[in-house]
Parts: sequence; C-alpha cells; structure tokens
Amino acid sequence: MLDTNDVAQRFRGRSEVRSGVIRRRRWSAAEKGRMVAEAVAPGAVIAQVARRHELTPQHLSNWIRAAKQGRIALPADEGVVFVPVVAEQGGTPPVAGRSAIEIISGSIVVRVHSGADARTVETVLRVLAGR
Repeated sequence: MLDTNDVAQRFRGRSEVRSGVIRRRRWSAAEKGRMVAEAVAPGAVIAQVARRHELTPQHLSNWIRAAKQGRIALPADEGVVFVPVVAEQGGTPPVAGRSAIEIISGSIVVRVHSGADARTVETVLRVLAGR
C-alpha cells in the first residue's frame, strides 16, 4: 500500500501555485531585446532569467534564436551583438585540412581554426571590440 504522506513529503516545496486570470502577454521589441541581452550576458542562466520575467526557458530561447537571425534587436548599450556569418568563395585554404573562419576588424584579421579554445577567441575578440 502506498502512503500518500510519504509521496507528499518528497515533493514538498517543489510546487508553485498560481492563481488569478491567466492571459496572453505581449512584449514590445525593446522589452524582448532587453530580456535576450540579459539572458546572453556572460554568466547568465537562461532558466533564471526566464523565471524572473515569468517566461518559460523555451520561450526565451526562441527569442535568442530570433535575435541571432536578426529578427529581434538588442539594446545598443549592452554591448552584445550577433553578427551574421558570410561565406566567401575562394580565400586562403585551411591549414592542414582544418576549417577556419576569418574575423576582420579594420586592418586586423583574426583567423580562428576549428578546435580553437573558445575562451582565448573570446578574449581576443573582446580586446578587438575595446580598441
């Protein structure tokens, strides 16, 4: 026989009860942009940001994907920008058969080969953005 008190104790404190009228909410493009910028900031956790704004993590992830595709604009002062990747025909062949991308900023060209350490690339790009 299953004792329901045992089951209830295992799940105690894990549920949330909401009351009131549930309605479909609408956010302006600026609000969406602020929430996406908050979610993609270094150290941010999408689930926590979503919870703070009463969204599901999936909903916020869809907005992040839309921002990457250029359908949602992020606030300019946040410093977070998604840049489209453009494939170029020809160019320099990859070293030792590895694929690479080139990031051009003015007269500076940064080549990132597959397998490059993400933190190192991020540090280099932050330095470039700050100059």
